Amino acid sequence: MDFDLTHEQRQIYEYGDMVAKQFDRKYWMECADKHVFPQALYSKVAEDGFVGTMVPEEYGGSGQGMVEMHLFLEGLSNNGIPLLNLVVGAAMSLGFIAKYGSEAQKMRYLPDACGGKTRFCFAITEPDAGTNTIRTSTIAKKRGNRFAMSGQKTFITDADGADFALVVTRTTAHTEVQKKTDGFTLFVVDLKAKGVQKQYIPVSIPAPETQWQIFFDDVDLGPDDIVGEVDKGFGILFKSLNPERILVGSISCGLGRYALNRAVEYTKERRVFNNVPIGSYQGLQHPLASARTDVELASLMTLKAAWIFDQGREAGEFSNMAKLAAADAGIKAVDTALQCFGGNGFTKEYGIFDIYPLVRLLKTAPLNREMILNYIGEHVMGLPRSY
Repeated sequence: MDFDLTHEQRQIYEYGDMVAKQFDRKYWMECADKHVFPQALYSKVAEDGFVGTMVPEEYGGSGQGMVEMHLFLEGLSNNGIPLLNLVVGAAMSLGFIAKYGSEAQKMRYLPDACGGKTRFCFAITEPDAGTNTIRTSTIAKKRGNRFAMSGQKTFITDADGADFALVVTRTTAHTEVQKKTDGFTLFVVDLKAKGVQKQYIPVSIPAPETQWQIFFDDVDLGPDDIVGEVDKGFGILFKSLNPERILVGSISCGLGRYALNRAVEYTKERRVFNNVPIGSYQGLQHPLASARTDVELASLMTLKAAWIFDQGREAGEFSNMAKLAAADAGIKAVDTALQCFGGNGFTKEYGIFDIYPLVRLLKTAPLNREMILNYIGEHVMGLPRSY
């Protein structure tokens, strides 16, 4: 068993250190405060081949896997510059189309998206369904050999800046199927199409990517817009959610590590009593050491989940555990760092508290902690279903 990264993987992981010299946390926060997408950073990342990490080379990507995507996103987050669009766009949408799309879809969508010319978002959550995807009510009704989509999605990250959405919908209502997982179909939807409207959702979280509701009113779609098979999208859909959980782990670990590194720098310099650094106090040092241990443990589980995914094996167990551990570790790390800074941690100048809302979000979204524990209890440990 070899835990060492290859030379290429190490370069991918350290890319964040390099790009942060040009696009640092201050740049990221300026975009977040203005609710402006960090286009310059995204264009640089695309130019350097990372948006297409999980897309084969023949479609404009770099032909890597989930391990490399994890290392890349954790490396960015180590520097306090996570890009949420890379989760919903590069991994969940582009990676999904690369794996399940038709040849025509791959040629049509992937090269421009990998090059940063177009962006994707992923639309699954609904106001009245939430975690219970089975109750999805957005429906694409058959009209001849075409479909008319109507419904609503909510909390869709980067919908305003995205050109296309990979939309989870039903083509048969859940009240009309024999098996509750039947009737799901995934469509690529042009967000400029007639019948598509978007509404901004203000949230109290500093992040450049904004949240939106999307409304579909008889949006015309054809067979060429379907990814996979009609009514049989559920199986491949839930395989796309494992990358989301893995990469949430990547971001959580990276932001936790970033906060701890900031705290270490601060406590090595800050002196209050007897002209000694406050970092020498065990009251600060021990919590920092404990938080760092939790981050590294979560990072290892996230790496394992990514590796299992790349092997083509069932990754649900490890993806859920990685998301659970990383979200908790990230919150603990930021909270511990904040305590070291005292009142300074809450100022804009030091910017430590600004990290907290995002890591706290990742405990609840995209799948809440309780549902993850339900999954582990039922599907990993064999306990009776609890809901």
